[in-house]
Amino acid sequence: MPAPRGDQLSNVSHANDPHNRAYVKYLNDLEQKTMEHNRRNSNGSIRNPDGKKHVCVATCNRADYSKLGPIMKAISEDKGLQLSVIVLGCHLIDDYGSTYRYIEQDGIDIDSRLHTIVRGEDEAAMVESIGLAMVKLPDVLLRLKPDILIVHGDRFDALSLAASAALMNIRIVHVEGGEVSGTIDDMIRHSITKLAHYHICCTERAHSRLLAMCEDNDRILLAGCTSYDKLLTTNTQDCRAVLDKWVGPGSEPRDYILALQHPVTTNIRHSIKMFGLMLDALLQFERRVIVLFPNIDAGSKEMTRLMRLKGIETHPLFRTAKHIPFEEFVILTANAGLMIGNSSAGVREAGAFGTPVVNLGSRQTGRETGENVLHCREADTTQKIYHSLEIQYQRQFPRSFIYGDGHALPRIMKFLNSINLEGEIQKKFVFPPMPESPSKDIDHILETQSALAVDLGGTHLRVAVVSSTGEILDVVSRVAPHQSNEERMNQILKLLKEQSLKAISLNCRVLGIGVSTGGRVNPTEGIVMHSTDSLKGWDEVDLRTPISSVLHLPVWVDNDGNCSALGEKKYGSGKGLDNFICIATGTACLEKAESFNERNPGIGGGMVLDGKLVHGSNFCAAELGHIKVSLDGPDCLCGSKGCMEAYCSGSALTREAKKLHASGDLIVDGMMLQEGEEISAKHLIEASQLGNKKAKAVIELGGKAMSVGITSLLHTLNPSKIILCGVLGSLYADMVRKYIKEHGLPSATNVDIIVSDLKEPALLGAASLVLEYTTRRTY
Repeated sequence: MPAPRGDQLSNVSHANDPHNRAYVKYLNDLEQKTMEHNRRNSNGSIRNPDGKKHVCVATCNRADYSKLGPIMKAISEDKGLQLSVIVLGCHLIDDYGSTYRYIEQDGIDIDSRLHTIVRGEDEAAMVESIGLAMVKLPDVLLRLKPDILIVHGDRFDALSLAASAALMNIRIVHVEGGEVSGTIDDMIRHSITKLAHYHICCTERAHSRLLAMCEDNDRILLAGCTSYDKLLTTNTQDCRAVLDKWVGPGSEPRDYILALQHPVTTNIRHSIKMFGLMLDALLQFERRVIVLFPNIDAGSKEMTRLMRLKGIETHPLFRTAKHIPFEEFVILTANAGLMIGNSSAGVREAGAFGTPVVNLGSRQTGRETGENVLHCREADTTQKIYHSLEIQYQRQFPRSFIYGDGHALPRIMKFLNSINLEGEIQKKFVFPPMPESPSKDIDHILETQSALAVDLGGTHLRVAVVSSTGEILDVVSRVAPHQSNEERMNQILKLLKEQSLKAISLNCRVLGIGVSTGGRVNPTEGIVMHSTDSLKGWDEVDLRTPISSVLHLPVWVDNDGNCSALGEKKYGSGKGLDNFICIATGTACLEKAESFNERNPGIGGGMVLDGKLVHGSNFCAAELGHIKVSLDGPDCLCGSKGCMEAYCSGSALTREAKKLHASGDLIVDGMMLQEGEEISAKHLIEASQLGNKKAKAVIELGGKAMSVGITSLLHTLNPSKIILCGVLGSLYADMVRKYIKEHGLPSATNVDIIVSDLKEPALLGAASLVLEYTTRRTY
C-alpha cells in the first residue's frame, strides 16, 4: 500500500509528533524533487520552460510519413506545441530507399534515429524487431520526455511504440484507428487502439468501430486523412516532369500502371504466389508499369527475388522504385491508367482521383472503397488477374471523399491543443450498460427452468408451460380467430399472459417463449413470411417484437415442421443424432375426426444435417410434403399435381373417404355414424381395418406415395434415421420399411424408420428453441 502524501499526514491525530513532522517534510521534499526532475531534460535543462506541450511524432516507413509529415510541420509551427521526432524501422534501411532523407529535406529535425529492424523478412524477424525496438525506446523516451506520443496505423513498429509509451505513462494519440483491412494488420491496429488514450480517425465507420470497442467518444476525433489535404490541393495536371522521371520520356497520362504488392504475413506462401501471378499478368498485358518494391514484412525478400527471376528490373516496359516521394506519387496515382496490388493507396489515395484499381487478395478487403476498386480476392490464376486488368484499365470513376475532405489538419491541431495534461492519465473504457450480476437465492435454485411454447394451427391455438426436461406441465387450447391477424395476435398474447401466471404458481422460471407456426418463417427475424391456406392472411407478420415487448422475454419463432424435428432432437428419437429427417403426418388424435382437417392436414417436417437444422437459402427447405411422386395425380394445395401430400396426408385421406361415401362404398358392417357427423380420414382408416378393400387400397396408395418420397430423400441426403411423427406415422411405417427394402439402394436400406413416441413434437420443439439456447449459459 503506498504511503500517504504529506498533506494527508498533516491531518492525522499525531501530526504534532516530531517523528511524524519529519516524515511529512521528507515526503514533501521528495514530491518537489520528483516534480523538478520531470521538468528537466536529460542534460539538466528545464523542459518546456515556456509551458508548451511536448509532442513526439514517431514514423516508421514511407507510407506513414505521408500522413504524419503534415502533422509534424504543423506542430513545429504551433506556438503552443514543441515537436520532437523519432525515426525508426524501414526509414533507415538502404534497401528501402533510406527514406529518412526525405524528412530532413522537408526541414524537419530528427531527434532520434533507432535502427530496430532485424533483417530476415520472416515472422521471427518481425518479432525480434519488435523486441529490439522495445529495448531501445525506453532510453529515447526518457531523454525526450514527451507529454504526447503520436503513432500511426497498424505496423508492428507502431505496436512497439504504443506498448512502450503506455508502460511509461505517456499519452498516446493513435492516427487511423478503427479501420479494417482483413489481415493481421487488424490485430495490431486494434491492439494499438486499446493502448492509446486519444484517437484520430478518418471515416464514419472507423469512428463507429472505435465506439463499439468501448473507446471514449470525447477522446475520438473524426478528422479525415491528412494525405487528402495534399491530394485535393495538388495540381496533378502538371505532370510532364514526373512522368518522364518515373515512367519514361514521352509517356502519356493514363498510359501506364502502378503496381504495389506487399506480403500477407498470415499466408506468406500464397501472397508470394499471388505476386508472381500479378507479374505474369502484367508481362502479358504489355503496358508500361512502375513496380514499387514491397515493404519489409515477412516474405518481402522472396518477392524481391521473384521480381529478379522474372527479369522485371531489366524489362523495357517496367520501371522499379524503392521509394517515390509523396508529392510525385500523388501525381503518378492521379494520372495512372490503373493501380494494381494490395496497398492501402489503392483503396484510399487512388479513390481521391477516381483512378481504377484492381485489389488483389485479402489484405485490404475490409476497407471502405469507392466505385473505382475491383476486388480480385482469390487472384489464384494469371487469367483472372489479366481479365481484371482488361476490365479496369483506363476507365474513369467519380472521385471518392470517403477518407477526407481536405481539412483534416486544422481539426487535428485543434484536437492536440485541447488535450489536458493535468487530467488523470489512467485510460478508462466506456462499456455499454449491463444488468447487474444476479445473485443466487434458494427460491431461484428450487425453481424449474421452463419455457412457454406456442403452437398455432389452422383452427386451434395452444400455449404450454414446458420444463427443461421436456415435461408439459400445463397446456391451454383455444379456437384460433379467423377474423384478422390482430385478433390472432391478441389471442396469443392473452394466453401467454395466462400461462406466465400459471408458471409462477407451478414454481417455474420462464426463460423465454418459443412459437411454432405454419408456413414459411424467417427465424432470424421472428417473422412469418408466408403462411399456409389454413392460416389465410398470416403473412409478413412480426411475432417476435409484439410478444417480447409485452412479456419482456426473448422470443424464438420457427416453422411447425422444423419445430417437430427440434422436438425429436432434444427429447425424442433424434436425441444424439447428427443426421435425421422428421416427417410430420398430423398432430391430431384419432378420436377426433375433425382434427385431420383442422389442425395439421398436410405433410411437413424438418431435416437435421451435420447437427444443424436446415432452413435453406430463403427459409423454405424441408417442404417434404411437396416432393413429386408422380408426374400426374391428385391436385395438391400448393397448386401442383402428384405431390406426396396429395396422396397420404390427412386431408388427402379425408378427400378419398368422402368420395367413397358419396358412392356408397365406405361404410361396412361394424361402422356407425352419428347423426350429423362429418366424414373424415378416421372413417377411411376404420373401414380399412374392418376389411373394406377400396378403403385399404387408398391407404396403401398413400403409403406407397410416402415410401417413394422417403426413398428419394434417402438417396439424396443419406440420413441415419427417418422419424415419422403424428397420427398417420404408425399407419404408414411398415409400408415404408418394406418399400425401401425392395426399391432402395443397398447403401440406403439400413436406415431406421421410427415412429415417434412424442405426443406433442411441435410444442416440445417450440420449447426447445428457448431451452436449448438459454440453458447453455451459466446461471
